[in-house]
Amino acid sequence: MSTNVSKQKREDLLTKIKAIRTYIATAPQDENTANLLAYLSELEKDVGAKKYGLVFEEHREEIDEVLSTHTPVLTEDGSLFIDNGGQMNFLIEGDNLASLQLLTKTHKGKIDLICIDPPYNRGKKDFKYDDNYIELSDTFRHSKWLSFMDKRLRLMYSLLSPSGVIIINIDEHELAALSSLCQAIFTDDNVDYMIWQKTDSKVDRNTNAKIIHRFKSVHENIVVCYKNKANTFFNKMMRLPEWKNKQSNPDNDPRGPWSSGIISFEEGHKNEDKNSPNYYTITTPSGKQYTRHWFVDKEEFTRLQKDNRIAFPKGGDGVPRLKTFENEEKEYYMDSILRGVGTSSSAKDELFDIFGDRDIFDTPKPIKLIQELIRVSTAKTSIILDVFAGSGTTGHAVMKLNAEDGGNRRFILCTNNENNICREVTYERIKRVIDKEGYAASLKYFKVDYIPVSERMYYEYADELLAHIRELVELENGINFTGNAEVGIVLTDDELVEFIENGENFVKCNNLYVGHDVLMDAEQVQLLKDRKISIHVIPDYYYKELEG
Repeated sequence: MSTNVSKQKREDLLTKIKAIRTYIATAPQDENTANLLAYLSELEKDVGAKKYGLVFEEHREEIDEVLSTHTPVLTEDGSLFIDNGGQMNFLIEGDNLASLQLLTKTHKGKIDLICIDPPYNRGKKDFKYDDNYIELSDTFRHSKWLSFMDKRLRLMYSLLSPSGVIIINIDEHELAALSSLCQAIFTDDNVDYMIWQKTDSKVDRNTNAKIIHRFKSVHENIVVCYKNKANTFFNKMMRLPEWKNKQSNPDNDPRGPWSSGIISFEEGHKNEDKNSPNYYTITTPSGKQYTRHWFVDKEEFTRLQKDNRIAFPKGGDGVPRLKTFENEEKEYYMDSILRGVGTSSSAKDELFDIFGDRDIFDTPKPIKLIQELIRVSTAKTSIILDVFAGSGTTGHAVMKLNAEDGGNRRFILCTNNENNICREVTYERIKRVIDKEGYAASLKYFKVDYIPVSERMYYEYADELLAHIRELVELENGINFTGNAEVGIVLTDDELVEFIENGENFVKCNNLYVGHDVLMDAEQVQLLKDRKISIHVIPDYYYKELEG
């Protein structure tokens, strides 16, 4: 018979507390004994509480202290605005806990994918906590990491759409702890696991994998968390076929070596359906005809034939077959082990192509890996968030995928600016790849700032908050007010009057964002209606909690 040791210890402590209570109750009663009895009640409640699951020491960060007396706001650095059409994307420089608090005002329940690569906490200057790197000798290093992640993951959870997904890259150092934390937040049924092969001797120039005991470490882990797994559908991914042998190119196709496979059922096959639109006759170059059930309809077959993707074996006399090119990606359902989507070394090569420096960032992820994770877990209009943006791979992957499949996905990246990483790496990468690849994408660069609110009444700092509303409206709606006559914003009654009197802006405007406490008279309402300007009332929930 098993014994619950923890329960036994709690019961022993409660027995001792009861004995102390009995003793105090027999002593002369005064203010001190009353306080002691109250303390004992608190101890009983704490000791008696059921302890199950992940238990760790909670730590308070410096940013917690800042946020307890200040409210975060956003300020745009207009000099870094990238205007290249397409979707409006955002890069936020600052502590990601503050950024997440701001995003709960603008994107609660709206994010479809959160893709993060948090610090791995290896004890090798990769996890900075309150301006100090966490060393292996720090006895609280795991609980500090868990406390750090717990606060952020709970905010991320609130941002997810009903079918939203969080994908987390992690290695073995905190995998067990992260797994328990995610199960506590998302529940066991909403957590899955994948493995990414980060080293591949077939493609990597440098395959010096880390030796752990008696084997090479050639993988990292990916934890997948769903808001509701039942609501989440994964698309197919694109990757190269896995070939056992090298293929030939008998017709010198410019697309390279190929293999051929069946594109029809044999005549008389049990799945043959003569009433199907896929049942038709094909005439080969030699004039021989085949009437059978094909895997594609006749229109698609004709398109494939014009694109030289149909092979006619036996000198044009054989059953048509579909050509599959050795170096052309195809659709596959994602495996739990991800191979052929880039490696740590190829990610460094990508940085070299952009910056001329493989070591500008220590631990980049390959574009292909992040691109395929985005492809399988989002729609073409999804919003993707990365709050550990690092080298900016997520933003790059979103733009690349949009260019490939005609998507209109938007990204929001958040990172601090330690060693100028946000400005000189994250931003610079996005800027350079937009210029180099010609992506139709724009970017606004915001910085997190703080307004002191403790010991001040709301009216004392309300105007300061008002000065930062524009950035929140832009962030929430994916728009740009600066130099854009088609979109306007008025936050006061005087600004509304000025807007209507400014003929040029008034004539060109299609959408007007209006502060929730701006009062329009009947004439103003009619003027806007006549111009067919859509009115959007700026929500009061941005700072409502501060008004009390």
